[in-house]
Amino acid sequence: MDATAPHGSADLDRLRAVLDTACVVGTWGWDHVRAVVVYDEGAAQILTGNPDLAGRELSGLGALALVHPADMTWLMEHMLRAVRLGGVVLAEYRVFETDGTVRWLLSRGRTYHDDAGRPLRSHGILIDITEMRDGGERYVLGTPPPAEDALARAADLAISLKQALNADTPPEVTAAVDLLLLNLGRAIARTADRRWH
Repeated sequence: MDATAPHGSADLDRLRAVLDTACVVGTWGWDHVRAVVVYDEGAAQILTGNPDLAGRELSGLGALALVHPADMTWLMEHMLRAVRLGGVVLAEYRVFETDGTVRWLLSRGRTYHDDAGRPLRSHGILIDITEMRDGGERYVLGTPPPAEDALARAADLAISLKQALNADTPPEVTAAVDLLLLNLGRAIARTADRRWH
C-alpha cells in the first residue's frame, strides 16, 4: 500500500476537510429519459440547501433551489442546448448558500446520446470558483474538447468511477477517488481560467 494513501479514520477526516475547503464541491447525474437528477451530498447541499437529498431522484425547480434567480433562465437555456448537442459543457453560475452568501460554481459535465441521437444521461462535477472569479463574463462550451484533451477524458472516467462506487466500497477507495476528482477539478479550473481570461 502506498504510504501516502489515506488508510485510517484520521486520514479520511483530513481528506474530507481538504475537499470541503477545495474547489470540487459535488457530483451530479441527470437521467434525461426520466427527467430526474441525482446529487452527491456536496451537490445536494450547494444546489438545494439540503444534503439529505443526496442520492435521491429530484426533479423540477427544487433541484436547483439555490441557483441565483438572475442566472436560472440563462443556465437552463444553455444546459438544454448542451444536452441537445451532446459532448462536454462548462457553465459558470451563481448560487446562494443557506446563509445568503453568493458563491460561483463551474459545472463541468458530459451528455451522452443513444444511437438515434436522443439524450440519455449527463453527469459531471461542481467546482467552487468563487475565489478565482474576477468579475468576467460567464461562459458555456457546448462542443466536445479536442481529442487530445487528456484532462477532460480523465475527468469523465473519474466521474464514472465515482458513480460506480456504492456504500460497500472501502473508505480508502472512496477517498482516493475523491482526491482524484479534487485534483482533476483544480486542473480543469486552471485550464479553463487560462483559456477564458
